[in-house]
Amino acid sequence: MRFLGIDLGTGSLKLAILDENGREIAIASAAYAVTSAQPGWAETPVDTWYAALVDAAARLPAGKREAVVAIGFSGQMHGVVPSAANGRALRPAMLWPDTRARALLDAWPEPQPNPVAPGMAGPLLRWLVTHEADVAGETRWALQPKDWLRAKLGGAFVTDPSDACATALAHPSGEWDDALIDKLGLPRAWFAPLAASHEAGGVLSAQAASALGLRAGIPMAVGAGDTPCAALGSGLSADGDALLTTGTGGQIVVMCKDAPAPAHGLHTYRSATGAWYRMAAMQNVGVALEAVRGWLGYASWAQAYDDAFAADASATVSFLPYLSGERSPWMNPNARGGWLGLGLDDTRGTLMRAAFEGVAFALRAGLDAIRRNGAALDSMRLAGGGSVDPRWRQLLADALQVELHAVDCPNAATRGAAMLGGIAAGHWRIGDSASLAPHATLAATPRANASLDARLARFIDLYRRTEAWF
Repeated sequence: MRFLGIDLGTGSLKLAILDENGREIAIASAAYAVTSAQPGWAETPVDTWYAALVDAAARLPAGKREAVVAIGFSGQMHGVVPSAANGRALRPAMLWPDTRARALLDAWPEPQPNPVAPGMAGPLLRWLVTHEADVAGETRWALQPKDWLRAKLGGAFVTDPSDACATALAHPSGEWDDALIDKLGLPRAWFAPLAASHEAGGVLSAQAASALGLRAGIPMAVGAGDTPCAALGSGLSADGDALLTTGTGGQIVVMCKDAPAPAHGLHTYRSATGAWYRMAAMQNVGVALEAVRGWLGYASWAQAYDDAFAADASATVSFLPYLSGERSPWMNPNARGGWLGLGLDDTRGTLMRAAFEGVAFALRAGLDAIRRNGAALDSMRLAGGGSVDPRWRQLLADALQVELHAVDCPNAATRGAAMLGGIAAGHWRIGDSASLAPHATLAATPRANASLDARLARFIDLYRRTEAWF
């Protein structure tokens, strides 16, 4: 008995097969690019997603694919796929880094129960009805990315609370905010009915099964957003359990038994299990470091790491990583980044080291917002492909002042998705997540570092001083 998890990410699609004991026995992935037809746009043609799924599935062992009895989904959050009645996408998907709707946020005046960013479905759909009226006129469904993919495979047009509550069109509980949708002039019928993440959301069609090498008719769980799936797959279950994920962006997730009070710059969302989580979401982690690596001409990440951590940290060079605006804690879509304090004697390694520190400091700013609102965190689980190098892990622990426990699961969101598939098939129950938690090892213990603290203070001061420029 095998369970397949599909994680539809921003820059790649990942697959994982779990056995009946929750062990990962096969993985595969396929990468793709985010396109930008105009400045500030972030899109992906949805056919790219499906082609990546077929490609990745072909890399899984045929025997393990044939044993799959259920599928679960994890997906990048916030973006939207305007679709026809049969699920055909009417334009490329608009994604969470997109800033085209930043001038349209007046419909969400502060205070809001959750921060609203221009790359969320609400602002993007408001932009759509104004600028692409022909597409809006044909739209029957405004789908979250993972919901579009599930429908493409033969599933139902449904969504789950963890994804719905992050659209800026629903209450924190995940229920659609009919009054707001009406105020925005959006058709209520665009928004799919809600179902629990672990409920069955249709079965795999014969056509999709043939393309993927799977059995037709197997159940597909509704699924959840990638962050709640990563929390589930990483073993977060109890109130106060915390997780740091580092990928294209970065998230600090803290599980909550009850809904926490709203706080500026922080998100309060539903989890994949129906509980809650508080989150600081930082946009510029892997995306900023990848940009810097390219600008500085490093051919490999190994070279970039070696150069950066061989260089002495500079007391004068700071890097603001806000290349695509920022969410937590600043909620400033216009923020921009760069190096400040450069001198003629600074090296490429100095600049790369400052970039790593700048990203760590941006994560610290989000964590401090959580701490100010009642969560005294001194230990977190660590997941994500951008957190493997031990030198980077130590810098994160020192900058965040937390003990980091690395989850023995590089594909936490994909694993969480597969677990939802197993629950939908009746193999596991929603309360089994703690017993299925992957092993976590102590990755880094925070050290006192007065000079790092001084550079952190400089970083915050520089952001405050440059904030008015944007």
